[in-house]
Amino acid sequence: MLSLVEVPFVDPRVQELVAEVQAHYVVLYGTPDESPVDPREFEPPRGRFVIGIDDRDGTLDHRDGEPVAMGGWRWRPDLTDRFGGDRVAEVKRMFVPPRERGRGHARRLLAFLEESARTDGVERLVLETGLVQPEAIALYEATGYTPVEPFGHYADSPLVRCFGKDLRDLE
Repeated sequence: MLSLVEVPFVDPRVQELVAEVQAHYVVLYGTPDESPVDPREFEPPRGRFVIGIDDRDGTLDHRDGEPVAMGGWRWRPDLTDRFGGDRVAEVKRMFVPPRERGRGHARRLLAFLEESARTDGVERLVLETGLVQPEAIALYEATGYTPVEPFGHYADSPLVRCFGKDLRDLE
């Protein structure tokens, strides 16, 4: 059972997973992700950040559990014009450690992020991922994301792949 818990981006458990995903990016790309991230961007109402706690027996205190997934979204008003006037937010730092993959955590976390964003007035979610992350691309495509014109820190990289999803379709 995966329990999803909203936490601040500065939560030590989040920061441990951020360090792990950055090390993972070094293996995949040769460098960590250098996209600017301000922890305040994930504070409601500007965004949200979530960790997934694996609680197989239902007895875990979720405030202290070890996370097995993380992700968040942040408003991107600078992208409104680019996406036809939609109220846009960006998914950031979606990560499930390799040892925890294949259990549906990423799909469940992404659905939670979509619903919380839609509830908070987001009309379109967008995200950046990379060509060398085929599992991530497959997840996004399988959950209704479609390619969009590159944006963000890595927009000019030949390895970047950007996707978007209209959340009004969830209503």
